[in-house]
Amino acid sequence: MRMRLLLLGGGNALGQALVRQGAEEDIGFLAPRPPEGGWDRASLTQLLDETRPDALINLAYYHDWFQAEHYDERRFALQERAVERLAELCQHHNILLLQPSSYRVFDGSRATAYSEKDEPVPLGLRGQALLRIEQCVRATCPRHVLLRFGWLLDESPDGLLGRFLRRAELEQELFMADDRRGNPTPVDDAARVILAVLKQLDCQSPLWGIYHYGGHEATTPLALGQAVIGEMRGLHPLKVQEVTPQAHAARPDAAEEPQHAVLACKKILHTFGIKPRAWRAGLPAVLDRHYRRA
Repeated sequence: MRMRLLLLGGGNALGQALVRQGAEEDIGFLAPRPPEGGWDRASLTQLLDETRPDALINLAYYHDWFQAEHYDERRFALQERAVERLAELCQHHNILLLQPSSYRVFDGSRATAYSEKDEPVPLGLRGQALLRIEQCVRATCPRHVLLRFGWLLDESPDGLLGRFLRRAELEQELFMADDRRGNPTPVDDAARVILAVLKQLDCQSPLWGIYHYGGHEATTPLALGQAVIGEMRGLHPLKVQEVTPQAHAARPDAAEEPQHAVLACKKILHTFGIKPRAWRAGLPAVLDRHYRRA
């Protein structure tokens, strides 16, 4: 890797997966610790003035954007301003900016898979904030790659998967939507995709723009929950043995979560040669790390 890589968010689950996989290929990241109160405009300005990387991977707000149960308006407002400054600095210093985004920029009103050409219409406040961040990056920093991911699964105790497991350990019955669809995507797979994109950009290929990626085999939360319980059977005691189906409209997050969130991954395949991997194959490693952390 000829590019000098700066990673913001190296301490979270996706950042750690990226660092792990990079080390296996002898690719290193400069991954500074964030200031006490998190990255802001002033600290980002100083950081980029001092480091001058060739590419910046911004995973600084990964948990809030992809794993947090609730949307925090104040935190997102601060993060939006920070990304705005980050995009300005990357444009000023001619730094490539790789920025993750989400299926949540779509409202889930269509049953077919969303492509990069489809117009984003966010359903909830988190999706609206993520779309504003996308628009800011696109308008401010032409040398950008925006990666929209499907349902990201990681080992964090308070993430999407961690919350499910905690409830499965304590409750007798769990309800999951059986008419909601998306692409489960283990963080190891997401890190693989980020690394593959960076390696091709290192060859001076000007492949800027928006790309979609989600794990192979779109599924429902009900089927995902059943797969998780199946993996854990005999390994860790869970009170719940089966997941109970429930309609999307009856779910407490129906106003925020798109019912149809499947992402079409043809563009990233044709541009970078990145093939979707089966999410089921990546599930055991995530679950193993979750329980080793506990």
